Amino acid sequence: MSVIEAEGLVKVYKSRKSEVRALDGLSLRVEEGQVLGLLGPNGAGKTTTVRILATLLRPDAGRATVAGYDVVRQAQQLRSVIGLSGQYAAVDENLTGRENLWMFARLYQMPSPEAARRAGELLEQFDLVDAGDRVVKTYSGGMRRRLDLASAIIARPRLLFLDEPTTGLDPRGRLGMWEVIRQLVRDGATLLLTTQYLEEADELADGIVVIDHGRIIAQGTADELKTQVGGERIEVVLHARADIPAAIERIRPYGDGDAIVDEHTKRVTLPSTGGAQALVQVVGALNEASIAIDDIGVRRPTLDDVFLSLTGHAAADGQGPEPDDEPAMATGRAA
Repeated sequence: MSVIEAEGLVKVYKSRKSEVRALDGLSLRVEEGQVLGLLGPNGAGKTTTVRILATLLRPDAGRATVAGYDVVRQAQQLRSVIGLSGQYAAVDENLTGRENLWMFARLYQMPSPEAARRAGELLEQFDLVDAGDRVVKTYSGGMRRRLDLASAIIARPRLLFLDEPTTGLDPRGRLGMWEVIRQLVRDGATLLLTTQYLEEADELADGIVVIDHGRIIAQGTADELKTQVGGERIEVVLHARADIPAAIERIRPYGDGDAIVDEHTKRVTLPSTGGAQALVQVVGALNEASIAIDDIGVRRPTLDDVFLSLTGHAAADGQGPEPDDEPAMATGRAA
């Protein structure tokens, strides 16, 4: 069952001097219980997509339904069944963590005693019990992000939008947030996750949609997308540059195509589907020829390879944030 269906979404931001086509006919579908990763660089249209689906922005063309509700005509009904965690934590720095959660619960019309119980549950779930009665301005970035995500699920929404949930976190904080997201999935949540971190999409998403300049340029599972840029390759870094020609001749029988040579790094890359067995054979062939190596391994395509192949630039590149990105997400809360 599809909980998100979008067809031909268009959004154009206009100013006196320019016009930015943030979405250019975007269509997507998210099935119940699925984690869909919306992947792209800054300015690709990810946040605009989330804002339209979460009823914070009207499309200029196209249509979308979320949880069976039309995002334009039935926005009020839709807001009662979704949660949103934006790029910027939408919490009050001058309140405690517990007070923030109680306030969001009351916005969902929970009775005060029930709101207090729910706040306590979420402080425990997100490992914030010890900090629950401290004002949020004393929280670390990771703690604020966890509190923001806790507030997004205060009413146990059927569907959750996470717009770049680990932006600004250090590696430890990012790993911690990943575990929180995994727990939400285990509890049965349906998630639309936007990110510019390819590793994050690989770790968390069941399916991935790659978006660039407001258009979907590829979609599928992580493995399906990686297949688009070819299979495995054996990479050998030689000790001596002079050994490159002999090394290519020796390892050629174990590959599935022509070797690629980088003379500067003394790296020889050989397409191969033989996996570990082919690697062992290559090591043996080079050893027999007394060709010294500094490094060798089997390299599989990554989502970075996919993105570079599809767009011609790395995932971290882009045209800057989408118009009005920060102000809208800082105040946006689907409630």
